[in-house]
Amino acid sequence: MEMLVKREHSYVELYKKLIQWHEDDEVTLALEKLKKENYQSDERFTNEFIQMRFNQGKGPIKIAMDLRQRGIEHFDLSEHDFFALAKNIRIRKYGEEAPSNYKEKSKQQRFLQSRGFDFEQINHSF
Repeated sequence: MEMLVKREHSYVELYKKLIQWHEDDEVTLALEKLKKENYQSDERFTNEFIQMRFNQGKGPIKIAMDLRQRGIEHFDLSEHDFFALAKNIRIRKYGEEAPSNYKEKSKQQRFLQSRGFDFEQINHSF
């Protein structure tokens, strides 16, 4: 409960943290009880996590990878406009003007790629 008060956690995150100090059957029983009483919800965690990462300027590839690492396999990113986000992130970092040469454009593309944007979103940002 103490961990869930601070922030939402996925079932897998909590399991990995708790298994270090407790037996497997105790952890499973406790997590099932938390889930049943709706203190722990993967759906709620997923929605909050996606919104948090979107607000941080992360792209869908990065968000999906982070969710899978936390044990979340099914999620919907369609509510968010990653094309507009990629453009806003590029403009905020590099300014309104499109890059004038290939070297600068490549640099900006690599930056957006490292943030988790796909090829279409990156090209749309110019």
